[in-house]
Amino acid sequence: MATIKPRHITPMAQIARILRRLSQWRPDVTKLWRGWTGRIIGLLLVIGLAVLAWFWPSVHGNAVAGASVGARVACACHFIEGRPLNQCRDDFESGMGMVTISSDETAKSVTARVLVLSRQTATLKPGAGCVLEPWAN
Repeated sequence: MATIKPRHITPMAQIARILRRLSQWRPDVTKLWRGWTGRIIGLLLVIGLAVLAWFWPSVHGNAVAGASVGARVACACHFIEGRPLNQCRDDFESGMGMVTISSDETAKSVTARVLVLSRQTATLKPGAGCVLEPWAN
């Protein structure tokens, strides 16, 4: 009776065979858009874009106002009061959690950002305090 001698496969050969199979696999993305699933995904995308377009003026206006207030308050706190910049966040109103601040010590200015929606800089002017840059229209 003849028996088959088992092949010994090294772990590296097994890994190479698995990687070769994975590199040949291509997902069929077109199936996602077929049938009810595709219609629901498309409808949700259209509704999401419509909601974003409807509320965009309000969202953008709040971002500009938040960045402006953050820059002005942080500039006064850091350069006039002399407190560290990380303590100046304590002076922010509630709801200003998305405002990030950074300072330029040589220019004596603080820049506040709200995600990628808005950026505003306030600079310390002698005799005038912290002054915001003019808004771009």
